[in-house]
Amino acid sequence: MADPSSYRPRPGEIPDSPGVYRFRDEHRRVIYVGKAKSLRQRLANYFQDLAGLHPRTRSMVTTAASVEWTVVSTEVEALQLEYSWIKEYDPRFNVKYRDDKSYPYLAVTMNEEFPRVQVMRGHKRKGVRYFGPYAHAWAIRDTVDLMLRVFPVRTCSAGVFKNAARTGRPCLLGYIGKCSAPCVERISPEDHRELAEEFCDFMAGRTGTYLRRLERRMAEAAEEMEYERAARLRDDIGALKKAMEKNAVVLADATDADLIAVAEDELEAAVQIFHVRGGRVRGQRGWVTDKVEEITTGALVEHALQQLYGEETGDAVPREVLVPALPDPVEPVQEWLTGRRGANVSLRVPQRGDKKALMETVQRNAQQALVLHKTKRASDLTTRSRALEEISDALGLDSAPLRIECYDISHLQGDDVVASMVVFEDGLARKSEYRRFQIKGFAGQDDVRSMHEVITRRFRRYLAEKERTGEWTDGEEPGAEPGAQADPGAASAGLAEPPASTLTEDDGRPKRFAYPPQLVVVDGGAPQVAAAQRALDELGIDDIAVCGLAKRLEEVWLPGDDDPVVLPRTSEGLYLLQRIRDEAHRFAITYQRTKRAKRFRSSPLDDVPGLGETRKQALIKHFGSLKRLRSATIEQICDVPGIGRKTAETIVAALAQAVPGGPAVNTATGEIMDDTEEPGQQTGSPGEPVSTGAPDERRGQER
Repeated sequence: MADPSSYRPRPGEIPDSPGVYRFRDEHRRVIYVGKAKSLRQRLANYFQDLAGLHPRTRSMVTTAASVEWTVVSTEVEALQLEYSWIKEYDPRFNVKYRDDKSYPYLAVTMNEEFPRVQVMRGHKRKGVRYFGPYAHAWAIRDTVDLMLRVFPVRTCSAGVFKNAARTGRPCLLGYIGKCSAPCVERISPEDHRELAEEFCDFMAGRTGTYLRRLERRMAEAAEEMEYERAARLRDDIGALKKAMEKNAVVLADATDADLIAVAEDELEAAVQIFHVRGGRVRGQRGWVTDKVEEITTGALVEHALQQLYGEETGDAVPREVLVPALPDPVEPVQEWLTGRRGANVSLRVPQRGDKKALMETVQRNAQQALVLHKTKRASDLTTRSRALEEISDALGLDSAPLRIECYDISHLQGDDVVASMVVFEDGLARKSEYRRFQIKGFAGQDDVRSMHEVITRRFRRYLAEKERTGEWTDGEEPGAEPGAQADPGAASAGLAEPPASTLTEDDGRPKRFAYPPQLVVVDGGAPQVAAAQRALDELGIDDIAVCGLAKRLEEVWLPGDDDPVVLPRTSEGLYLLQRIRDEAHRFAITYQRTKRAKRFRSSPLDDVPGLGETRKQALIKHFGSLKRLRSATIEQICDVPGIGRKTAETIVAALAQAVPGGPAVNTATGEIMDDTEEPGQQTGSPGEPVSTGAPDERRGQER
């Protein structure tokens, strides 16, 4: 525990101006980020008598070892910088809202030639129109099914679309009138895009005009005695009205607004958001957070606004945001929201009328969410505590293993051998700590040797980090020099081992491989367990327990024991070990399949320096296949947009050196593909690779 007076800045050092400050611990990790209108006044509050501080604030200042600050010009800049740093450093003492689920959206891919309507989750993509979020994916599908009768927009995947275009036959939706079938050119790209825009307009709340237009056309058809067309229009109107009934009118003036309510106690807070568009509730979501600092309702609202609109621009930020309490001060937050939208945004507390009544409904939802969260958490904590205690007793550990790491090896008949490392803390998956490895020490299939290599590489990095931070106890020596091999492909995804340089990070970002587990679990029996224990012994690590979980009888193996430990089938400890093992297997096999698919889709163009994916696709689209590209001249290649003469010469040289492969074979059907398509040219959807004599890919041969 640090004494805050040991790092307190001297009088006069802290400027009396707006800014953002960071507290760091003894290992230079950022543990708290805050902003202030006056840095001098705000930081002075942290260095008063510890007895007068909130318990959580007291824990933060005694954990910290230094404080630093950055001066900015305005409070709006401070708000923006605070949000950026919280997102970058993930400080443990900041309020961090976590979604209680991954909410699905109704998305229209307006960035494609033929826009597609589909359910999407996760990060929003550029050029895609989103509606929602919805509580359940089935609610989106029900709505879309009703609306496709009137707006027959494409809903199929890229693979289905290309297959229909190749065969000249649309899918079932095209035959029953719920798709305009652009795949077989029943509708032009321009008309289909207009149809998608009408779909978006209707979902955005502009419903009255379109319904009146349909009613007028229905009356005209009836007058002209075209009763079948009139009946069809009548049914279309009924379908749209039924879809509209799923979102009842809550605000009569067709308001676009977001309503945010907060329910809190001393330790936790729940946030509920209702998205109202065109006077109707179009989406709902909720967050829960631990209150790791003393914080007001207005400050909780401010953090919620940062998370809600930090990545949004334009119409995604509504004209009006209604909250239970205003941040203090409110002007910088309102100015920041206005900047995100590009137009004025009203941030206020509703006082009367329909908006206040709706806010009370949102508040009740927030209260119920907090109660439900606490009930689930209490039950979950009890179960997880019992599981960890059972594992501790069965394995003879001194204490419950609060951090467990599990390793698994995956390959396909000895090719593309990879390994996974998953982390569970307090019985819950910690996905940000997951890592994946390529086995590089040898070639071929040897699970035992692979396990030894992975454990060695992982704990070499731990020892290197421990040595760097000076955490060695008296008499300890590092077991090996750092030199673990990294996975370049996975590093780009943030999941692979980092290069050695990242072990010397001094900017406060979380270190990789910096924390040791209390228990290492390997997927396998006695041989794999022995290999893992031997790797730890060679590194001089003797304070980490090792066990293995064999799939056949779910037996737990310990190093050096001839007989396994058999946990009862109803044991919570066995359930937890199984979940951890299954998660490691899922993570490993996903990575292995990704590498295999990438290898099957490899192309001579991959070796051309400076030629990215976009220009490779432009070349294939222009020439139709690698065979035609290989026979093209430099001048013909230069005709492709974005390809200069120097790049064209490099492409010609690379294709001349590459040896043409044999005929491409579809491994699922055994069909020999058209000889105008060389292996390496992607055909169909990305999930359907074309192979050239690759090993049989039956699931039973996948490890």
